[in-house]
Amino acid sequence: MAANSLNSSNSIKGFTLIELVVGMVVLSIALVMLSSMLFPQADRAADTLHRVRSAELAHSILNEIWGKRYDQNTNANGGVPACGAAARADLGLPAGLDCTDAANLGPDTGEVRNTFNDVDDYHGLSETSNMLNSSDTYLSQYINYQLSVAVTYPNADRNSKLVTIDVTTPRGEVITYNAIRSNY
Repeated sequence: MAANSLNSSNSIKGFTLIELVVGMVVLSIALVMLSSMLFPQADRAADTLHRVRSAELAHSILNEIWGKRYDQNTNANGGVPACGAAARADLGLPAGLDCTDAANLGPDTGEVRNTFNDVDDYHGLSETSNMLNSSDTYLSQYINYQLSVAVTYPNADRNSKLVTIDVTTPRGEVITYNAIRSNY
C-alpha cells in the first residue's frame, strides 16, 4: 500500500513539448491577426473623429455666414432693392447699388471679426482668426487644424457668392465644403 501512494504522489502533471509548441503557434497567429486587423481600426477611428471635427468647424462658420446679409450694398433685412438689381419702373422700385467688386471681397476697412456684417467679409478667414465674440482663435480650439475661407463670385452677374471652406485635419487631409449664397 505504501508503494501505491508513493507512485501516485511522484507523478507530476504538466505540458509536453509538443503542447507548448502548438500553444505558441496558436498565440502567434492570434497576435498577427490582432496587429493586422484590429490595430489599424484605431487609426481609422481617429480619421473619422478628425472628419467630424472638421465638419463641426465648417458648419459653425457656415451658420454664421448664413446669418449675414448678402453684400455691403444690400439692405440689412434683405429685400428690395438687392445690390445689382435693375430698376423696376412697373413696380416703382429703384435700381440697387452695385455689388462689391470681386477685387474688394473681404472685410471692409475698419471691420474686425465681431463686426462682420456681410458674406464676403469672411473672405480670408483662417485658423489664426478670432472666433466670434471671443478672444480665442480657431487654432486654440481646433489644435493642429488649418482653416481657409474664400468667397468668390462663381459667375459674372454677381447674383451669387460661392463660399469655400477648406479644413485641413491634423493628419493632412484637406476637406472642402462649398455653399452658394444667392442675392435676394
